[in-house]
Amino acid sequence: MSLLPPDTLNAIGVLKRREIEARILKPILEAFAQEIGWERTLAILETIIGEIAKQQGQELAEAMGGCSLQYFAASLENWQKDDAMHIEILAQNEEQFHFNVLRCRYAEMYRALGMEKLGSLLSCKRDQALIEGFNPSIKLTRNHTIMEGAPYCDFRYQHKK
Repeated sequence: MSLLPPDTLNAIGVLKRREIEARILKPILEAFAQEIGWERTLAILETIIGEIAKQQGQELAEAMGGCSLQYFAASLENWQKDDAMHIEILAQNEEQFHFNVLRCRYAEMYRALGMEKLGSLLSCKRDQALIEGFNPSIKLTRNHTIMEGAPYCDFRYQHKK
C-alpha cells in the first residue's frame, strides 16, 4: 500500500509529464550507466517503470470509477491532452477497443531530446503494465509503434471474460 498522496499530475497532461520525467531521468540514467553499464541500468529501469505503471493502472481504475474497456477508453483523454496523439478508432465495445495512433508527439518529444532509444521504455512499454493494473482481464496486443519506426501504433485491447 502506497503512502503517497493521490497522483494528480495528469492535470498538466501526460505529454508534458513525460517530458519533465525524461529531462530529469536522462542525466541520472547516463550516470548509472557509467557506473553499472547500460544493460543493467535499463533492466532496473524497466522493472521500476513496470511497477509504477501497474500501480497507476490501479489508481486510474479507481479514479474512473470502473475498470471496463469503456472506462479505459474514456481515460484516453489524459494521453491526448495538448494534441499529444492523433488516433483512429477501429472498434469500440464492451469486448474490444482497437485503435491506431497516427501521430505520436511522445515519440517526437523523445527524439527531440535525443532519447529515442529510451522513449519506448519510458512510455510505450508502460502500456502492458498499465492495463494489467487497470484490469487484469483486459489484454493488450501491439505489434509496432511509431517510437520504434513504424508508420503507426496498433493498440488492440481485448476483454477476456
